[in-house]
This record gives sequence, C-alpha cells and structure tokens, in this order.
Amino acid sequence: MADKLTVGIAQIAPVWLNREATLEKVGQYVHQAADAGCALVVFGEALVPGYPFWLEKTDGARFESEIQKQIHAYYLSQAVSIESGDLESISAIAAERNIAVYLGCIERPADRGGHSLYCTLVYIDAQGLFQTAHRKLMPTFEERLCWGTGDGAGLHVHELPPFTVGGLNCWENWMPLPRAAMYAQGEDLHVAVWPGAVRLTHDITRFIAREGRSFVISASGVMRRDAIPAAIPHAELIRQNSPEILADGGSCIAGPDGQWLVEPVENDETLIVAELDHARVREERQNFDPAGHYARPDVTQLYVNRERQGTATFDDGA
Repeated sequence: MADKLTVGIAQIAPVWLNREATLEKVGQYVHQAADAGCALVVFGEALVPGYPFWLEKTDGARFESEIQKQIHAYYLSQAVSIESGDLESISAIAAERNIAVYLGCIERPADRGGHSLYCTLVYIDAQGLFQTAHRKLMPTFEERLCWGTGDGAGLHVHELPPFTVGGLNCWENWMPLPRAAMYAQGEDLHVAVWPGAVRLTHDITRFIAREGRSFVISASGVMRRDAIPAAIPHAELIRQNSPEILADGGSCIAGPDGQWLVEPVENDETLIVAELDHARVREERQNFDPAGHYARPDVTQLYVNRERQGTATFDDGA
C-alpha cells in the first residue's frame, strides 16, 4: 500500500459571493473526503467566494461604470485575506482530519495593499499548515477586469507520499513553461483547477497526464443561474443575462498514460474519490521523463523567478 494514495475532488457550487457560507460548505466537504479515506481533497478555481460570472453578462469592460464599481466593491468585501485568518477554519479541519487541501480562492493580499484581487490556489498540508498561495500568472480575457496578475512565488511542489504534488489555475495549465517548472521539481501528481467547464477539462487533462507521465486531477465547480443570491448588487441584471447553467463541472482524473481514471463529471455536485497507484508513474517514465532522461538541459533550460512581487521595498535601517 506504500504506492497508493486516495484523493478526492469536491465538485461543488459556492454560496456565490458569500465567503463565510462558502467556507462552511468547503469544511463540510473536507470532512466528507476524510471520512472517505482521502489524503488530499481538491476544490475548483475561485470557489471562495466565487467566479466573476457577471463580467461578460453586465458590460464589464465599460469604463467608470457605477454598476461595475458596485459589484466589484462587494466582491472585494467577500474575498479571502489569508493574513487575517479567513482560512483558519479550513486549516484546522485539515489538521484535525490529517488531510491536505488544494483550495481555489479570490485573495485580497495585504502585501499588495489589500484592495486588489488575485486568483489564488492555496495548498494546506495535512498538519494544517499553509504551504503555498499561488497567484494566477495571467488572468484570462475578461478576468483581467477584476483580477491582478500574479507571480512565481507559488510555483512549488509538495511531498505527499508517495507522490510529489503541484498545482496551477485554469488556463495556466495551457502554459508550457509553468508546466515545465513543475515537472522540473519532480511533480508526478498535477492538480489543475477550473471554474467549471467540461470543454476545458476534457482534452487538456489527458494531454498533461501524457506529457508529464503523471496523474492529473482536474477539479471544477458548478454554478446555476438560480443560485445567484438576491442580496448581491444588481443580482436581477446578472440573472437576466445569464444562461441556466454558468458552470457545468467537468472534474476528472487521468492516469500517466493519458487514459481516464475518472471521466469528466458534468453538472453534479459530488465528491469524487479515486485511488492512485504510484507504480503507474514509474512504469510510464520508463520511456519518457520530461525533466529527467528525456530532457536536454545542455540545450534548453528554464529560468523561474519565484520572488513574491511587491510595490515597495522598505529599509528601516538597523
């Protein structure tokens, strides 16, 4: 059993734009995953407090729009401040239940002034310790209207025996160089988090698995129009312009040969549980290892800047 690891994907909907209620729901699913014997549970991108679906539904690019300012201000108020302890309830459950957690959240970091938002993938280990907060390097298309660009500080992997696990946000998984940065650190279990779209996870999950000769977990969320709360600013406008289904899931797991272990699960709120066998990684690395015997570092190398970026450096003297 030393080669085996049980993992879970919590494909759930947020209590949209409600940080505390969504975190309570996350905590319930961490408990469920622990009850199912999981050593790791993964949640979708931007789950806490939710993905900014309103942007393309409400003329989000209009400059000096009072509507956009009001919705954004509300979003900011519900974002996660790790320094303020917003995720302490989840870290406490992780420690209590001896389970690691990857959680997608919208972060409001103090080290960038506390009034800008970043799409952040947080890794909490099984001792409840915050290990990395990876801010999405490049928000996609309309996401740039409300999220800032991240940095490389979170491009780390973590030992989760018998695996080495790492994770990226959504379209970062399409970026070959960040993937290469994870491979170079020995990643053999890759976590890809998404807001929820089968069309996104169906092809790339298997491709990354085949390229990296690794297991790949794609974790997505789900979201329906009728889950838009009346209490948020301009809720009716958002509803009027939204389809019935805003996010249709697509959580899945591929093995290191690129074949499905769990095919994409559409629409359902559910806990997906699977057992991974590290021996399969070693078998597939026999003929291809992207950072090992099949690499040519004498010809091509990657430079990665993992410094946390900030606006100012202060020297207060001795």
